[in-house]
Amino acid sequence: MASMPQPQGLSAAAPAPYVWGMNNVQTDILISGGGVAGLTAAAAFGTAGFDVTIVDPAPPVTDAQSQGADLRTTAFLQPARDLLDQAGIWDGLAPHATPLNIMRIVDASGVAPVSRDFAAADISDAPFGWNLPNWLLRREMVARLDALPNVTFRAGTGFAGMVARLDRALVRLDDGSQVAASLVVAADGRHSPVRDAAGIGVKTTRYGQKAITFAVTHDAPHNGISTEVHDSGGPFTLVPLPDHDGRPCSSVVWMADGPEIMRLHALDDAAFADAVNARSADVNGHLVPVGPRSVWPIITQTADSLTARRTALIAEAAHVMPPIGAQGLNTSLKDLAALLALATAQRDTLGDDAMLRAYARNRQTDLGMRLRGIDALNRASIAANPLLQDLRGLGLRALHDIAPLRKGLMRLGSGIGG
Repeated sequence: MASMPQPQGLSAAAPAPYVWGMNNVQTDILISGGGVAGLTAAAAFGTAGFDVTIVDPAPPVTDAQSQGADLRTTAFLQPARDLLDQAGIWDGLAPHATPLNIMRIVDASGVAPVSRDFAAADISDAPFGWNLPNWLLRREMVARLDALPNVTFRAGTGFAGMVARLDRALVRLDDGSQVAASLVVAADGRHSPVRDAAGIGVKTTRYGQKAITFAVTHDAPHNGISTEVHDSGGPFTLVPLPDHDGRPCSSVVWMADGPEIMRLHALDDAAFADAVNARSADVNGHLVPVGPRSVWPIITQTADSLTARRTALIAEAAHVMPPIGAQGLNTSLKDLAALLALATAQRDTLGDDAMLRAYARNRQTDLGMRLRGIDALNRASIAANPLLQDLRGLGLRALHDIAPLRKGLMRLGSGIGG
């Protein structure tokens, strides 16, 4: 991941010749991507005093009832919460955040389910993390950007191409305007146009899985417990949310093979509710699905490099992993934290080759470890072989019941202490 492609000249996405005019925008940092990672990056760099321009072809949907609203949720672990606080976002989010105090893992594949609780109190005075709806994240993040005079959010305008020079990147946007930036940050997703323009390839692992996401109300309170129920095909994960219509509520991510998820998505409400309760191992009592269902493909994807001339990849432009253990966006925000620390320490050389090589070195080991670990956990969760399922149950007992191993695993997974 640490290698840096040499400048590609004019990207394939940009027409030739590339004419640079006198009246185009100059900025320190151009961020492509207005999702949660890109908005957080804009707020973090803006709060640190950089001039920031952020672009996205689709304006963010900031209301749960609007068409296109992202009704999934994100669990922010402690280091991610600290970054949101540093970026001036957390105060707006805190009143809506549901604490995650216990991570419960249930192996339901045997005759008698195996359940173990991993409590945040074992390693910290604070919760593991806090769960928030994605649409609400966008609302509060956009509000933060509006309060920063040095941040310009060009919603509805997308990246079209760039020329990366030694001293700056010349970026063309899809409305025909141009921006000169010392650093271009690709936060534009798994199909990143910036990554393509920089000539960086990807390696993709497909598991034949999809995930269906939805919310449920339930009889029993969740008590701040996030639960992963493992059987064959993939985990069924419930993450606490605020009450809905006076009843305890959780978000659900259910992973299984692709045809099964598409079958579930097509069921009528009553049949879907029956399927949900058959799979949930009675976690939180009877579950009542509420709201729409969304389907997402499950893959692992890694970029061949995290950097190119004047360009850094973060979040899903750099890596995609299955949604296990709240690692996805939290790993993405570790990318941002590393890039932000280097940028603030090297303002005079922002975006140069040395800074970008340091960024790639900083992230390479952690990313490799987390991607391999999540891949292994997902493959173990898929396993239908009874012997492998028995080994999974024994492994869960060992991980929990050996205290030093349990605490070390929790620190690693949560990012507490580094």
